[in-house]
Amino acid sequence: MYLRELNILNYKNIEETTLSFSPKINCFIGHNGMGKTNVLDAIYFLSFCKSAFQTLDSQCIRHEADFAMLQGKYAPDEEMEITVGLKRGQKKQFRKGKKEYKRLIEHIGLIPLVMVSPKDNELIVEGSDERRRFMDIFISQQDKVYLQHLTNYNSLLKQRNALLKQYAETEPADWTIFEILEQQMVPLADYIYRQREAFIESFIPLFQQLYDYIADSREQVRLCYRSQLQERDLTESFVRTRQRDLILGWTSQGIHKDDLEMYLGEYPLKQVGSQGQQKTYLIALKLAQAALLETNTEADKPILLLDDIFDKLDAQRVEKIVELVNSDRFGQIFITDTDRQHLVEILRTHQDNSRIFNVEDGKIAI
Repeated sequence: MYLRELNILNYKNIEETTLSFSPKINCFIGHNGMGKTNVLDAIYFLSFCKSAFQTLDSQCIRHEADFAMLQGKYAPDEEMEITVGLKRGQKKQFRKGKKEYKRLIEHIGLIPLVMVSPKDNELIVEGSDERRRFMDIFISQQDKVYLQHLTNYNSLLKQRNALLKQYAETEPADWTIFEILEQQMVPLADYIYRQREAFIESFIPLFQQLYDYIADSREQVRLCYRSQLQERDLTESFVRTRQRDLILGWTSQGIHKDDLEMYLGEYPLKQVGSQGQQKTYLIALKLAQAALLETNTEADKPILLLDDIFDKLDAQRVEKIVELVNSDRFGQIFITDTDRQHLVEILRTHQDNSRIFNVEDGKIAI
């Protein structure tokens, strides 16, 4: 599957455009702030029902407009058409063909996609929320049960935290309501934990292989999945920590505390990795995610979005990445960059199956 045509109306700084794409490589060149990343974000929205960067849908609507619209037409299925409608103060509309989804969760995984962007640095420098999200985005695209369990778990967790705050001053005389919530949370957590563990087990060898290729085996990297469920029974943990959780005002046990630790050699990547090493690490993570997503689903290779990936990398690593994206290992690719020379190198072996777009002030032209 690949994106054949994209129609954008009032999305961020893009007023209106219709773009036809190559099934292999599509490049967007322009200065920073011109709208290159906004095109990629529109493509991301069509897969995940939300922006990769904005929390509120209203933030995606162009300042001068009251609504925005995205429409993607996918091949080889000519009937595959996804439409998004955003209007200030109203619920977004998401349609496949002419049929609107009753629940957006039904759409996730239909159009597999992986995005690499400077925002990924949050995986290294921010808290464990970002690294759990990395796992969740991958698994949810191929396992709808996982996504539903994760949604339900988070809802129950929110209820438990609200109760903890409610009883912060006066301990409840009856813990029954906590027991009811915890009994529902435990099987959901067990399933989520098992799926995360299986994902990491299959992911690590592929990630290490790609990092070795890009870095020319100059550095050793590791990933380590940590979960409280590896060490203790969650039901017992809930009971044992209730009093402490009342004082804290939040739930201290569960899969919402899981983490994915990143190492360069024997030391945390965050502490010892240079900018180039950290960026290589992130690119290898996302390329491995794309490669594994393709092998674990019946769908075609996922769409790959590469936003400004060459900055802070030495020439040898850029060359290795270029070789990778040029290979048949990956499907349709969208790349943004400010340096035309990078794009020329990428397209050298795909001149007959590639397109370059120039972006300036939200206007896009070939």
